[in-house]
Amino acid sequence: MIQQETYVDIADNSGAKRAQCIKVLGKGSSKKGRYTRHTANVGDIICVAIKKLLPTCQLDRKKVYKCVIIRTKQAIKRPDGSYVRFDKNAAVIIDADGNPVGTRIFGAVARELREKNFMKIISLASEVV
Repeated sequence: MIQQETYVDIADNSGAKRAQCIKVLGKGSSKKGRYTRHTANVGDIICVAIKKLLPTCQLDRKKVYKCVIIRTKQAIKRPDGSYVRFDKNAAVIIDADGNPVGTRIFGAVARELREKNFMKIISLASEVV
């Protein structure tokens, strides 16, 4: 589960290494009179600010980018009753059309991205878990 202020690793070759979640997109409003945090799971889109990048990176540190969550440390329950979880939280930077900015994706990605129609990310990944 990713929420505001959570740090995520960037798992592509765009040049960014670490980013901080600013906003979870598409999660509606909270209940009236209660404060609930909006959380993102695998396949959800978040807005991030880049905190650490390579010197040769073409991305700007002062801009806000959209990312797709590909791995979470929190376990994901699947319909067959099994669980899958990863060592770290990771995301991939995407453009306005939903395509990844980088040309390679490092590490495994969750199968849940297939249901969310991120087929380009699935095809670039080395392993789908």
